Amino acid sequence: MIGRWLGAAFVVCFVTGLFSHTLQDPPGWLRDHLPSRPVNGYRVTQGLHVISGIAAIPLLGAKLWTVYPRLFAWPPAKSVLQALERLGIVLLVGSALLEVFTGLLNTLQWYPWPFPFRQTHFWLAWIAIGGLLLHIGAKWPEIGANWRRVRAEAGAAAGSGAGPAVVPGRRAFLGGVALSVLTVTLVTAGQTVPWLRRLDLLAPRRPDIGPQGLPVNRTAQAAGTERVSGADWRLVVAGPRPYTLTLAELAALPQHTARLPISCVEGWSASAQWTGVRVRDLLARAGADGSARVRVVSLDQGGAYGVTEMEASYVRDPLTLLALRVNGEVLAADHGYPARIIAPNRPGVLQTKWVSRLEVIA
Repeated sequence: MIGRWLGAAFVVCFVTGLFSHTLQDPPGWLRDHLPSRPVNGYRVTQGLHVISGIAAIPLLGAKLWTVYPRLFAWPPAKSVLQALERLGIVLLVGSALLEVFTGLLNTLQWYPWPFPFRQTHFWLAWIAIGGLLLHIGAKWPEIGANWRRVRAEAGAAAGSGAGPAVVPGRRAFLGGVALSVLTVTLVTAGQTVPWLRRLDLLAPRRPDIGPQGLPVNRTAQAAGTERVSGADWRLVVAGPRPYTLTLAELAALPQHTARLPISCVEGWSASAQWTGVRVRDLLARAGADGSARVRVVSLDQGGAYGVTEMEASYVRDPLTLLALRVNGEVLAADHGYPARIIAPNRPGVLQTKWVSRLEVIA
């Protein structure tokens, strides 16, 4: 039963993680077909990713506790087939432990290792899922025999009028594991699920705390943009008909307002009212057609996402804005003053702040 719960958590975490990775690093054939709707799509999938990943921690601990004597059985293998099976278990256990450990530290934005987190996390996920499928395949005869036995015992108990046999210690253990999973979920899921926000005791972010009521991952001070002057700032739009705008000229263009979430890979998300100029209007003025992508350049040149690319599906969406205001106020420095990107169904790391240049990519 613990294995089923853990397997379900791993599958949810794996599928939602693939979605997040694809949005951040899409393959060429899919690049211009990424979905910009539903608006809250990434908020839901990444929230599920982190929730299921945190729930997997007590489940993984419980599963290892139930089998740990077998992990250290001696001799390690009595046949070549058993040696291959145990090698698969080593890969599964090692990758699963590393996956939940690095994922948990990512929610805290703490990276005490020399390798890149996202790429390593991605490939560890494939190793863990591959190891899980290999393990299930090797154990399938035993799994089938166990299910048949359980069904036979349940049928016999029903025929005799007696209830199913209950082992008190086993029931207490399963109840304790279920309570642990429920507890860690309730005290962390509030960073994504609004109606659980009051119980958000252990999550690293409160989505309603921060400048202008929104959290901040990378501050203006860290990016070296805290002294950007609106009077001196210019937006360069490079394309077939390039042009430059001052902040006043940008603010004088038709403004549009949209309620969109900021949804970060760490699992937190928060909605806000954003006001600015549609990106597609800015690019059309530069001579771009509806199939164009855009390269977004930030004044933050020291960060990993100082230069990003926006796919055509986002560019065409009328909700994608170069925002100048949030919740009716001029953007704070930490939220990207003078201008930032906000788009629907997009990871927060790609909602570029302190934008200085848009480059049309045909």
